[in-house]
Amino acid sequence: MKRKLPDRKAQAKRAALNALKRARRQAERAGVKLSEWEAEFLGSVEDRVKTYGRAFGDPEKGAAGEALSAMQHVKLKEIAVKAKGEKPPLARRRFARKPKGAAD
Repeated sequence: MKRKLPDRKAQAKRAALNALKRARRQAERAGVKLSEWEAEFLGSVEDRVKTYGRAFGDPEKGAAGEALSAMQHVKLKEIAVKAKGEKPPLARRRFARKPKGAAD
């Protein structure tokens, strides 16, 4: 009996929905109060993924087989970190500026 290859779009959709539910559950269990914007973000992204299979329309914003755009992934990770109660890592600059008057 031959097995079919898994549908990548369906896998991405399930993974995105599970990640959204996991972030919401973690926040509820930890007693972390999500802001109004964060709660609305989770709800609206979940609705769009359920309806359309992905949460963004512009193909330039994410990969073809993905359900969430790159920025939606970033925001979801930030909400998950907040739900865990961890402090977000400090943003670091890629390139440090040389102090004025420093020799090359």
